[in-house]
Amino acid sequence: MKILIVGYFSETSKSNIARCFPQDWNVVIVPPGKEMLHHIEDCQVIIPEHIKVDHSLLSNAKKLKLVQTGAGFDNVDVPACTQRGIWVANAGGVNAQAVAEHVMALILSYYKNIPFLDTFMKNKMDENQLDYTGSELKGKTIGIIGLGAIGKKVAAFSRVFDMNVLAYARNAIVQSDGFVKMTDFDTLVSTSDIVSVHVPLNEQTKQLINKAAFKKMKNTTLFINTARGGIVNERDLIDALKNGDISGACLDVFESEPLPIDSELRSLGNVILTPHTAGMPDGRKFHKTRYDFFIKNIKRVENGEEPESKLNQL
Repeated sequence: MKILIVGYFSETSKSNIARCFPQDWNVVIVPPGKEMLHHIEDCQVIIPEHIKVDHSLLSNAKKLKLVQTGAGFDNVDVPACTQRGIWVANAGGVNAQAVAEHVMALILSYYKNIPFLDTFMKNKMDENQLDYTGSELKGKTIGIIGLGAIGKKVAAFSRVFDMNVLAYARNAIVQSDGFVKMTDFDTLVSTSDIVSVHVPLNEQTKQLINKAAFKKMKNTTLFINTARGGIVNERDLIDALKNGDISGACLDVFESEPLPIDSELRSLGNVILTPHTAGMPDGRKFHKTRYDFFIKNIKRVENGEEPESKLNQL
């Protein structure tokens, strides 16, 4: 069994990932590029972290049986895989706890000014000169766009902080638990103190958060995105941050990743940035629970069974 994992990983992460798999499996971890194309030809499973799985790639994958992704699968052409008899599965919900914790960490960091205070202390500044504003979470309204596994976790955590929770879900059958108040998109973005995005990236959600959405938000709103960068029009976000249309942003994902060195987001004082690590609690680009799920799914396909959390039907 040959497993191809394509992405940008540190040597430590590669070692951690490789140790998760059975010793008799051939696990190859490579960045996107020529070396990847060499291994595509004879792998049975691909885990694509930073590439698109499309017709072009699949035409070279003669032995591929399974495309296994993390929670997001916007980089995979599922119909093309189905045409070739290749299973596609994601790991929806596996990293829900990690991402939801990251969201709360970002919220607390922003309202408690942790990055500013840390820099203040490390720069050995005079504490008599300390001047900053902060805020408590109690009584604030958080608006959660998408009430799946992660959104529900964020709602539960918010409850502990005595926050009010609004949620918007495109799926009309999503039910609240009594604590969460379901509402429409416009009401959510216009009345929430915090807007947090938790929907997948697809044709319906691409650039869902744009200039019009930011204009509807209060100028005190904190915007958070730990889902996918493409859900937000990044230029509109930067303009909203610079113009004072919103108060600030906490971002883990970006339209282009890694975030370009010259991105304006890196120089804005009302932004907290993390490098797409919200779902990786065990170290950068490594989450053992997720890889345990991957291995179980690979074994299912190897045994002729359907994978869990499948995205297509063969």
